[in-house]
Amino acid sequence: MPEPLKCTGSMDTRELRFARTMEFAIQEINNRTDILPNITLGYEIHDSCAAVPVAVKVAFQFANGITPNISMDTSCPKKANVVAVVGESGSTPSIGMSRILGLFGIPQVSHFATCACLSDKTQHPAFFRTIPSDHYQAAALARLIKHFGWTWIGAVRSDSDYGNNGMASFLTAAKSEGICVEYSVAYYRTNPRSKLLRVAEVIRRSTARVVVAFLASGDMRILLEELSRHNPPSLQWIGSESWVTDPDMIRFELCSGAIGFGIERSVIPGLRNFLLDLSPARASKSRLLTELWEDAFDCTLLSAQTDQKGEQAKTCGSNESLNGIQIPYTDTSQLRVTNMVYKAAYAIAHTIHGLICKERPESLSQCNRSIVLEPNQVFEQLKKVNFTINGNHVSFDANGDPVATYELVNWQVTENGVMEFVTVGRYDASQPKGHEFSMQKNITWMEGQSQVPVSVCSESCPPGTRKAVQKGKPVCCYDCIPCGEGEISNETDSVDCVSCPDEYWPNAQRDECLPKPVEFLSWDEVLGVVLAVFSIAGACIAVIVATVFYRHRMSPIVRANNSELSFLLLFSLTLCFLCSLTFIGRPSEWSCMLRHTAFGITFVLCISCVLGKTIVVLMAFRATLPGSNIMKWFGPAQQRMTVVAFTFVQVIICILWLTLSPPFPIRNMSLYKERIILECDLGSVGAFWAVLGYIGLLALLCFFLAFLARKLPDNFNEAKFITFSMLIFCAVWITFIPAYVSSPGKFTVAVEIFAILASSFGLIACIFAPKCFIIVFRPEQNTKKHVMGKGQLKAL
Repeated sequence: MPEPLKCTGSMDTRELRFARTMEFAIQEINNRTDILPNITLGYEIHDSCAAVPVAVKVAFQFANGITPNISMDTSCPKKANVVAVVGESGSTPSIGMSRILGLFGIPQVSHFATCACLSDKTQHPAFFRTIPSDHYQAAALARLIKHFGWTWIGAVRSDSDYGNNGMASFLTAAKSEGICVEYSVAYYRTNPRSKLLRVAEVIRRSTARVVVAFLASGDMRILLEELSRHNPPSLQWIGSESWVTDPDMIRFELCSGAIGFGIERSVIPGLRNFLLDLSPARASKSRLLTELWEDAFDCTLLSAQTDQKGEQAKTCGSNESLNGIQIPYTDTSQLRVTNMVYKAAYAIAHTIHGLICKERPESLSQCNRSIVLEPNQVFEQLKKVNFTINGNHVSFDANGDPVATYELVNWQVTENGVMEFVTVGRYDASQPKGHEFSMQKNITWMEGQSQVPVSVCSESCPPGTRKAVQKGKPVCCYDCIPCGEGEISNETDSVDCVSCPDEYWPNAQRDECLPKPVEFLSWDEVLGVVLAVFSIAGACIAVIVATVFYRHRMSPIVRANNSELSFLLLFSLTLCFLCSLTFIGRPSEWSCMLRHTAFGITFVLCISCVLGKTIVVLMAFRATLPGSNIMKWFGPAQQRMTVVAFTFVQVIICILWLTLSPPFPIRNMSLYKERIILECDLGSVGAFWAVLGYIGLLALLCFFLAFLARKLPDNFNEAKFITFSMLIFCAVWITFIPAYVSSPGKFTVAVEIFAILASSFGLIACIFAPKCFIIVFRPEQNTKKHVMGKGQLKAL
């Protein structure tokens, strides 16, 4: 046979306070006239000794009504001994009791069993509680940790139903909040010391500075004692309601600054006087009160007893009083769980009142004393209970749970150096989502710090970077990777970078998209100004040359150079210089169409004039041969027609270009990622190269004819100058093609302007500069004799 179950160790006087609070509540109810008038409630108080087997044994006694002495021939009565049970404090004993009491439909109302598993009505159909479920506490703790930015925490729990189920709920809530747990270890007070040492070593070596402790008070006390032995770690403790408001725990300075959710503090009028109203005579009538009295005053209420050393124990006198004793039993400054006992007793009383009493207006309730209540009746009525006591609302939801409300409690050291519980916030699960948590006072953190401690695996990634999880580690351990080209992140700890819109580009910090700078060859920049100056200078030079030629139009050198074509050539060169200005500035529809067509037509006009002059030179030498009348076939009229015909072809090409697919301005965002190139799209690439090709064809023809006439007399070297000018022209434009294709952005336009200016300056330098030099600085050479040279150019 197994040995009889016995209580071991010392009594938890806090639990005795809970039991006597039920006694006080029942006594108060029996003295009231508005609840169960003329009805006296009875009760039994049993000590479970904080042991599951004892609690289960007591549950059987409640269910079958027999005495603790059970024999094989004792029959089981059909009626339970009680209609309701208040208790137990622990979740594991409550689970054992609930499985038995639920079979008989006996309602059980717990004041301190918080395991979320007890909300399962398929497993615990008759279980109720006045304390919120750990499901809500776990969610509140996760929200609290998220609120203070802690993403790297440790977790320690009791290896019991309370700790395991509570921690499981917390870990689920923490994961949804993006919180990572470095370690999660379990310990129970009956485990070998070696396991306690391993748990303590894990806590000491961890990098997490915040520890969530889902422990029963007894387990937490043993763990803190071990951690305090040597090298106490500097940690921010986050506690569950089981120990964070336990007055017996506040002696551990290791937990200074601890925070956690506790049951709301309340006031129960008259309770303190009831608890302290004890005398040796009254205490000796109860085994529990006797143990309380003897432990408090270190004496014995029974005479002729010896202590453990075999010496005569001191007999208690009649002057002892509990008023000056500081033990958990007498501490009524923090009535939290105690109030849950008070509400549980009143909940059962209101339930019985609703079953046997009828309310009558303006008179006392009438109660039927003859009704014999069945536990099932009380169970069904308890679901409907709804009342307020001392400002506290009491009701149960479908799972037998109350509305979850908590106080956020902080362990703070007062000016006198005394540690005390300070309420700094509140959590109300009935509030709308996102508004459940509220702060009311400042928190004192570990070691008296005023700054929130930091507990992260990796520092936050600033804007402009993204998080990249480190291989093989939790998601809270990451590296900060700069955003890629064209991407930004404008939030701290961004998971991904986002691409900027097409017309935007990140700033240097890559935390903001800025409009891309628009680039084109503008009038404000140095390159544009320089090119514009050379363009205008070239046009001015052409005008000056034309003026010089006009003033000396009757001189032999001007007349010998075909003055009409010379003036037309100078006019076309002026237009060539000026048309380069259309390439500078912000492209628009008209400037895009004008720049290429004006360039093409003016250059063909220019080359046509040079070609005409070359043909005239060749024809002039042919005319000096005997019997030749070739000049009459290439007189001034034919020369004009030749220039018009060659130019007309280019005009036709340009008209077709502008009609079918004209150039237009575009925002080129493919050339450079970080800026926009505002340029002219050619519209038809074929038309553009047709314009250039036609100019090149005329230039090659002119070069070929001038090359044939290069052997003319030295005094008249017009053909030689034309050859040089065409050589420069062709060299410029042949070089232009690869430079144009390879130049990026606005430099494409600059290359085109440079080619126009270079070829125009080449023409004016080679053809007109020598003649102007003679006209201005060598007038003695500007004679018919000098120009004719040995009479060979008489026909001119």
